[in-house]
Amino acid sequence: MELAKLNEPTNHPVSNVQWVPANLVYSNDYNPNTVAKPEMQLLELSIVADGFTQPIVVWKTDRGYCVVDGFHRNIVGKKLGMELLPIVCINDERTKEADRMASTIRHNRARGKHQVEGMSEIVLALARRNWSDKKIGKELGMEPDEVLRLKQITGLAELFSDNEFSEAWGLDSDGDVNSIYTEKGGDQ
Repeated sequence: MELAKLNEPTNHPVSNVQWVPANLVYSNDYNPNTVAKPEMQLLELSIVADGFTQPIVVWKTDRGYCVVDGFHRNIVGKKLGMELLPIVCINDERTKEADRMASTIRHNRARGKHQVEGMSEIVLALARRNWSDKKIGKELGMEPDEVLRLKQITGLAELFSDNEFSEAWGLDSDGDVNSIYTEKGGDQ
């Protein structure tokens, strides 16, 4: 698309979201993207809790609307019993199936991955707001061990700040590590 068209909002599919009957939206037969069960459950929670925040990207055909991006949103919407689904049609000049296949892959790959440090900071921020590990796990689609690992990455000291620990080790007068028990005259 040329720059002049890019600067005109009405030339973008997102400016033309439509709600169409769910039975007219069908999956393509080439999408290599898979989503594990926990992420599918999280997507379902997201749609139930937040609503559809991204329409399904489609190509209009004689049969209905073939999914270019949003395969899993399509599945979840139908699973939830939605009669209408939000769609946007990709630009008309994308007439060849190879163009649509490339678009599917671009959509999949452009999402990127979450940075571990950034996710760790989010988990800590939620914990600081008194969210339990269970709630963090549910809302972010994480197993308990993943929540714990993310808390440990940047917040190990904070994670254990409210726990009391005994001083089992210390430095003697020469700067060598010795057990405090030994320094206090106990048995070795």
